Amino acid sequence: MTVTRRPPAAGVWGAVVAALVGAAALALASPIGAGVAAVGVVLVAAGSLAASRRVLGAGAVAIAVAVLVGNAVGGATVGTSLVGAVAAAVAWDVGEHAIGLGEQLGRETDVTRNVAVHTAASLAVGTVAAAVAFGVYSAASGGQPMVALVFLLFGAVVLASAVR
Repeated sequence: MTVTRRPPAAGVWGAVVAALVGAAALALASPIGAGVAAVGVVLVAAGSLAASRRVLGAGAVAIAVAVLVGNAVGGATVGTSLVGAVAAAVAWDVGEHAIGLGEQLGRETDVTRNVAVHTAASLAVGTVAAAVAFGVYSAASGGQPMVALVFLLFGAVVLASAVR
C-alpha cells in the first residue's frame, strides 16, 4: 500500500476558507488591501496543495500585509483589521497542520475530525487574542495615560508567567 504524502483535502479547504474570510473582510474596507489579500489567498491555496511551508507562509504574510495596507490607505476599521489578522494566523496554522498530517498519515487518511478540532481551537485562540487586542485598543484610546497601559500589560505578562 502506497501513501500519498500530501496534505488531506479537509486541511487544504480549512486553510483556504480561513484565507478567504480574511480577504473578504478586507475587501469591505479597502480595494488595495483586498488585492494584496487575494494574492495571499492564492499563495495559501498553492502552498497547502503543494505541501510547501514556504509558499503557505508567504500567503499568510501577504494577508497580514493586506491588513496593514488596508489600515494605511484604505481606512479599515479595527474590527476588520482584527478579523483579517486572525484569519491570516488561522490559515497559516491550519495549513501547517494539514502539511504535517499529510507527511505523517498521507492524503488518503480520514482526518476531518482532527482538522475540525484543530481549526476550532486555532480560531478560539485567535478570537481571545483579538478580544484582548480590542480591549487594549479601547483602553488606550479612552483617554487613559499610556504609562498606565504599559504597566497593566506588564502586570498581565508577569501574571501569565507566574501561572504557567
